[in-house]
Amino acid sequence: MKLFTSESVTEGHPDKVCDQISDAVLDAIMEKDPEAHVACETTATTGMIHVMGEIATSCYVDIPAVVREVVKDIGYDDPACGFDGNTCGVMTSIDAQSPDIAMGVNESLEAKNAETDENSLIGAGDQGMMFGYACDETPEYMPLAISLSHKLAKQLAAVRKDGTLKYLRPDGKTQVTVEYEGDEVKRVEAIVISTQHDADVKLEKLKKDMIKHVIKPIVPAGLVDQQTRIYINPTGRFVIGGPVGDSGLTGRKIIVDTYGGYGRHGGGAFSGKDPTKVDRSAAYAARWVAKNIVAAGLAKKCEVELAYAIGVARPVSIMVDTFGTGTVCDEKLSEAVRKVFDLRPTAIIKELDLRKPIYRQLAAYGHMGREDLGVAWERTDRIDALLEAVK
Repeated sequence: MKLFTSESVTEGHPDKVCDQISDAVLDAIMEKDPEAHVACETTATTGMIHVMGEIATSCYVDIPAVVREVVKDIGYDDPACGFDGNTCGVMTSIDAQSPDIAMGVNESLEAKNAETDENSLIGAGDQGMMFGYACDETPEYMPLAISLSHKLAKQLAAVRKDGTLKYLRPDGKTQVTVEYEGDEVKRVEAIVISTQHDADVKLEKLKKDMIKHVIKPIVPAGLVDQQTRIYINPTGRFVIGGPVGDSGLTGRKIIVDTYGGYGRHGGGAFSGKDPTKVDRSAAYAARWVAKNIVAAGLAKKCEVELAYAIGVARPVSIMVDTFGTGTVCDEKLSEAVRKVFDLRPTAIIKELDLRKPIYRQLAAYGHMGREDLGVAWERTDRIDALLEAVK
């Protein structure tokens, strides 16, 4: 027996509040200036939000107005919750992008060496490694534990916002443990839901409502049995939440944002970063590559690593690992990836249409597996090319 657990959080979790603010600022800038360079971080605590970072743009954005709109849209619009977007303090500390970084992004090493291919003109915004993962456990080619955790978190927010459970407040977390037999999903071993609520709600009512309105509509009945353990607000009370209960910070939920711990992670966060930052764009590209490999039937699960040097357009390495499930060897798949996918930053930005204000919607409930949002890195449009390349 093998057990694997992943977690998700709702949009009202303090770290996710910060992610959404950072990406909303990015969207507001990208809408007016798609070529802008943005690195925007947010912190949140009781009564206060602080937005900081480095931004190079030709446009003006009213950052405090963006912040307040996001906070209120999440549901922090009532002083009774302890945090209110109408009255919280908003501070901004914005500098220009470092010219030492800009000189490598704006003109790549390849361009300085007289290479004229348009996809080689800009360099990677930083060094680092990025991972993408896909498997055949779910229709969207994501691991089951993170897929169910995200769906439970979204359902928790949905029943709060549509008035089904009016006593819920915005902060919440979900967690799912999946039991495997070999590499095959067998059942759900445990479900954990912690949700913020009004002070007068009894725990027994909360438990019944969570099972009826959140768990049963989401978790397939065939995966739950009498041995499945369900924990609802295990501390017994969750009234104080959001930035009042815990401070928040952009980029502190990188495992929630990706594969729930099932694949490796290069360490770079996504939110608040424009697509010249390969922490974001190359992670999306790596997911695109891995998903196409699995969707093509070339592996049951696949992890792709990309690595870059700052100011250099071409990846310094590309690695494919199918964990022994590939129909051809990993080295042959790596070679096929090099032939089929152009993984220079400019090419990634073009292929995945990343210079658009699409990011705030990704800042909660995961950046990967989001077929509901129609994002380009979830397309399986390179299957035929990959199959041809491995012949």
